[in-house]
Amino acid sequence: MQTLTPHVYWAQRHGDVYLRVELSDAKNLDISLQENTLQFKAQGHGAKGDNEYEFSLEFLEPVKPEVSHRSTQRQVDIKIRKQEERWWDRLTRQEKKPLFLAPDFDRWMDESDAEMELQAKQEERINKISVESRVRKDPYLGLKKGYLFMYNLVQFLGFSWIFVNMTVRLFILGQDSFYDTFHTTADMMYFCQMMAVVEVINPLMGLVKTGFFPAMIQVVGRNVILFVIFGSLEPMQNKPVVFFVFYLWSTIEIFRYPFYMLACIDTEWKLLTWLRYTIWMPLYPLGVLAEAVAVIQSLPIFDETRLYSVPLPKALGRSLSFSYTLQLYLVLMFLGLFINFRHLYKQRRRRFRSRKRKVN
Repeated sequence: MQTLTPHVYWAQRHGDVYLRVELSDAKNLDISLQENTLQFKAQGHGAKGDNEYEFSLEFLEPVKPEVSHRSTQRQVDIKIRKQEERWWDRLTRQEKKPLFLAPDFDRWMDESDAEMELQAKQEERINKISVESRVRKDPYLGLKKGYLFMYNLVQFLGFSWIFVNMTVRLFILGQDSFYDTFHTTADMMYFCQMMAVVEVINPLMGLVKTGFFPAMIQVVGRNVILFVIFGSLEPMQNKPVVFFVFYLWSTIEIFRYPFYMLACIDTEWKLLTWLRYTIWMPLYPLGVLAEAVAVIQSLPIFDETRLYSVPLPKALGRSLSFSYTLQLYLVLMFLGLFINFRHLYKQRRRRFRSRKRKVN
């Protein structure tokens, strides 16, 4: 019976030999390398239809015994490592080229081109090693990531508890839940907002890349509302505005903190990333608006109680009401909204622009 041989195309580099066997849907592959001779046998569709094909090649110079191959629907790719990295004048020991063998012009390079490619790879490897050696590894990186992970986890659990508690009470009690929000969730909100002070410290210590100023605006602004407006004035604690402020705060944070938590372990959920960089756009201005309403509602109460008023000499009057300070704070609040909104928008644009570049 006549032995059928497939078309075989070859190319080389200084350290490797590449073979491309024109055999589609190959199966029962038997590829071995013995005494510097490659033996190939397989069933597949070749030049003579669906048959069994085989060939052997004795190489010009010694090669390593390991053979790597990959079979696709169209062909079988074989890679063989040379024993010594040098250029061969031909592939086989016999001078006369086998009839089934031809150059693979898709991979073909002459010796000078191969040397340039090899040199470029060596330079790239040297540059990579040089860059890695210049970048000093932080011995405390694991400890820092562990601290940030635990902080974001605790904050996520705290704000999740507030969000779930308020949501359940809203469904059960309806509008009646607006009036006792402070008494049912204030302790947890106090805890979370006191913990949030470290978000101002973290940028100063170089633990995060977030800017110090945007973090300070948010933390100070919220703590003024929580401790000064709600915490100091008992009449404010029963107003519906407390519900809207707390609910908007917690809705933003239940997406922000898990995003940062997963970033500490180099993990990303695309939906969570999109929500973290998008949901603030309606919620953040609404939150500031609710805070402004709380400040405005507190002004007559501060005037009446004279709480935090500044004593004045008798010639100027009895005292300066704290409400004047809050009126100035209202202006600063909307200035802070503009600064933080611009900061968050730049973050969002930078984030999704870099992702588009990766996709392209």
